[in-house]
Amino acid sequence: MPEIKDITTGKKIECNSGENLLAVLQKNKVYVNNACNGKGTCGKCKVKVLNGDVSEMSEAERKMLTSSEIESGIRLSCMVEALGDIEIQTENDTTAMNVLMSGYIPDFEKDSNLTGYGVAIDIGTTTVALSLVEFSTGKIIAESSCMNAQRAYGQDVLTRITYEIEEGDKGIADLKKAIIDSINAEVNKLCATNNIDVNEIISYSIAGNCTMTHMVLGVDARSIGKAPYKPIFLDSQTRNAVDSGFVGSKDATLYTLPQVSGYIGGDILAGAYVCDLKNKKGNSFFLDIGTNGEMVLSGNGKMVSCSCAAGPALEGMNITCGMPALPGAIDSVVIDKEEGKAKVTTIGNEAPKGICGSGILEVMSELIRSELVKPTGAFVKSSKLSEDDKRRDLLIEDESGSGCRLAETVSVTQKDVRQIQLAKGAILSGFRTLVNKCNMEDKDIDEVIIAGQFGSHLSAKALTGSGLLPKDLENKIEYVGNTSKTGAYMALMSGKVRSEMEKLAKEIEYFELAESENYEQLFVECMRF
Repeated sequence: MPEIKDITTGKKIECNSGENLLAVLQKNKVYVNNACNGKGTCGKCKVKVLNGDVSEMSEAERKMLTSSEIESGIRLSCMVEALGDIEIQTENDTTAMNVLMSGYIPDFEKDSNLTGYGVAIDIGTTTVALSLVEFSTGKIIAESSCMNAQRAYGQDVLTRITYEIEEGDKGIADLKKAIIDSINAEVNKLCATNNIDVNEIISYSIAGNCTMTHMVLGVDARSIGKAPYKPIFLDSQTRNAVDSGFVGSKDATLYTLPQVSGYIGGDILAGAYVCDLKNKKGNSFFLDIGTNGEMVLSGNGKMVSCSCAAGPALEGMNITCGMPALPGAIDSVVIDKEEGKAKVTTIGNEAPKGICGSGILEVMSELIRSELVKPTGAFVKSSKLSEDDKRRDLLIEDESGSGCRLAETVSVTQKDVRQIQLAKGAILSGFRTLVNKCNMEDKDIDEVIIAGQFGSHLSAKALTGSGLLPKDLENKIEYVGNTSKTGAYMALMSGKVRSEMEKLAKEIEYFELAESENYEQLFVECMRF
């Protein structure tokens, strides 16, 4: 039986001859960037085959790799079969990923006379963040994070829902097992490190989007992915944690925060509660950016929400040189027009390997500022620049189209800009629609609250410079961190908080963007830089 050795993780994996390499890696929890869930369309599941017997490269695979990648042994794992013993190098070691753990925690009334330990969890589409809490003191004694192992079945919620549609009950079970196994591994590790018996865990509290909440409970999420997008439940759920697959005391409870709609979940509800949007004076705009842009506008005690499909580009996916926020990912750039140079910084100060999600917006802001990209989103042609214009040194024009070179092996292409335009159009049109619905103008917004992992890495300049938000709001932006996990922590510690959250979920109005008047026209207008 052939053996696959991955020098990145140190894992040695047995497989059948002719078995698909991506499938083997997924099954053995070796992370490979895989936006399309093995459909062969994203070109992201790259591994380097160092030696051994593998299937020959198809023409379809060849077209998705550069000549230098092919020469160095890079293959797309979804198109490779292991025919004998092979040694590979997976490109991204996600143990190096920095997950946002902290966030603003308001004062709140905690339950009294509590004993034992609890776990507050933020389940994101990409990452999972956990806090181990001592009930008697309310103290967070340890924190941990991991990748959401469901990524093996797709980078975004719709791809994972598609997996459920294709695989039925097996798909639902696979996705539940993937996330719970991830959580249990982290909980066991936290308990061992802090000399706590895992049986002393008596409660879990989970905040996540509606799809993630369904999937962690093993509830069919397929209805969320098709019109009229109705989930099986919106209310909070209380279950026996052990019966649901979690480690802990046999009587441990599992509580999941309520949802507002299929696309405004417990994570956004948590943010609205933590930031006390209901009682704020003035007009506040709350935004959590990811593959979806989820937003709430509050004013005079009224809260209106919507969700837009920003797409995976803002998490570094569907971007030619996109990658997770790992060492070597470009996270900021300054384009010097006079010298014709792109001065980049990377996570971990390593040599540039790609661009992370927040980095691509920083890049986009600079491309616009330096006038390398026109308001239409098209790259300027070098032939339109004077001979002595140093910006010509940055432009790429070849058979694959126009682009800008940021580093020796990292560039931004016209296709990438179009992906960012779609995300920008979605989020800005969502903002405009909410403002219009509340009979406001941009100047009426008193503060913009940015929550979540992705937003925390974005400067106000990048948010407005890329056009994701109007320029007038640049000085009104504040960051509140991981309010989803904070909300889970507050719900863990207080029955009063849980009750107030359940009431708040019914008070936030939600509407579908696509159903608002003249939305398509607004979306097109918002795509312009």
